[in-house]
Amino acid sequence: MLVNKSSIQAAFVALKTLFNNAFGSAPSSWEKIAMKVPSTTGSNMYAWLSAFPKMRRWVGAKHVKNLKAFSYTVENEDFEATVEVDRNHIEDDQLGIYAPQAQMAGFSAKQLPDEIVFELVNGGFGNMCYDGQYFFDTDHVVGSGSVSNKGTAALSITTQAAAKASYGAARTAMGKFKDDDGRPLDVRPTILLVGPGLEDTAKALLTSDRLEDGKVNLYKGTAELVVSTRITSDTAWFLLDTSKPVRPFIYQERKAPVFVQQTDPEADDVFSRKKFKFGAEARAAGGYGFWQLAFGSTGEA
Repeated sequence: MLVNKSSIQAAFVALKTLFNNAFGSAPSSWEKIAMKVPSTTGSNMYAWLSAFPKMRRWVGAKHVKNLKAFSYTVENEDFEATVEVDRNHIEDDQLGIYAPQAQMAGFSAKQLPDEIVFELVNGGFGNMCYDGQYFFDTDHVVGSGSVSNKGTAALSITTQAAAKASYGAARTAMGKFKDDDGRPLDVRPTILLVGPGLEDTAKALLTSDRLEDGKVNLYKGTAELVVSTRITSDTAWFLLDTSKPVRPFIYQERKAPVFVQQTDPEADDVFSRKKFKFGAEARAAGGYGFWQLAFGSTGEA
């Protein structure tokens, strides 16, 4: 093949098509547990999380929710995946060897939000959220007291009592969450999130008529099961309420993943090394939303 601007562009159009097709068909599950927040600058501030609004009776002057002195800022980060294309391979009509790389670049670009969001889940026991506490913690300050959205009980289906002490206790705790004024937040868990190590246990808990002790399963159909291979713990499990406009986790997007290419035949890399390039770029970040919409157990007890 004669290598000129026209032939180079045609070659990279084919690679971009492979990238886009792989991007479109790649599986993704982050939207089940997180919300997308657009970003137009280098970072977003989430002080509004401290003033979660709720309707109340209007008696006298309006009760204005003030932002507390929390400074929770999420900085956008740069992401990339880059592949070199040797000029000789274009000349020799061997671009097919780059097809898997173009497809994997598209696949990986589609799954970038999953990587970011599930990294937040894995780090929830040790990463700070807007109130300065760990996202899953035992002493979030609410009003004049403290509230826990963290447990240690193992997810269990061995007996009805064990199921109540783990999954049931977490559901009850979330249902009791209140705002600073002492009013119920009406938190209702909708998703049970686990890794592969707890998939069978979680599936049995949500689908079986009876538990291993033969007693009625009180929790059949009480949540949707989400299993992610990105959950690194074999014992940790998470209950989430994703029914509200605000979700427990945030995917902050400054620039959606896009296909990029360097195809100028006069570029330094082409002149000195015979290398063109293609790949994907994105700017994004992850953060924690309303902790009251999540409960995490280490499953160690």
